[in-house]
Amino acid sequence: MSTPEAPLPHIDEHVVDIASDPEAVWEALLRSVDGSFSSATTTRAARLLGCADVERSGPRPLARTSTFPGFHVENADRPHELAVAGSHRFSDYALIFRLEPLSADRTRLKAETRAVFPGLKGDVYRTLVIGTGAHVLMTRRLLGAVRRRVERSS
Repeated sequence: MSTPEAPLPHIDEHVVDIASDPEAVWEALLRSVDGSFSSATTTRAARLLGCADVERSGPRPLARTSTFPGFHVENADRPHELAVAGSHRFSDYALIFRLEPLSADRTRLKAETRAVFPGLKGDVYRTLVIGTGAHVLMTRRLLGAVRRRVERSS
């Protein structure tokens, strides 16, 4: 549904500042993203929704050919951008993480969501995921997990 000429529509963006260098944040991001979407629950949900990617595969830490339930890695430009994308019956979507060095020991981590929800079933799904605030909670929880992982390792 999305093409290079017509990227997925922007949904939202969330930001967290982390007291660490980009390299440490990058490592924590890779582990947190992989871990957050690799449970038995997310595997079942990915299958139920008819996701294109339902298994964990490829190299770890995450790299260009890695997959995990609901997503595949499209870009892993160390340590600046991690882009994961996926699709299922009700949506095509992408989650793009960008790291911005603020100083030698401070990094801004941004999570941008892009998605399209075609048809009536897509509209209902969008209401359930975006309209209820569930997506915001999950994204903020993921960003918080990255920050906590960095803080624990410091």
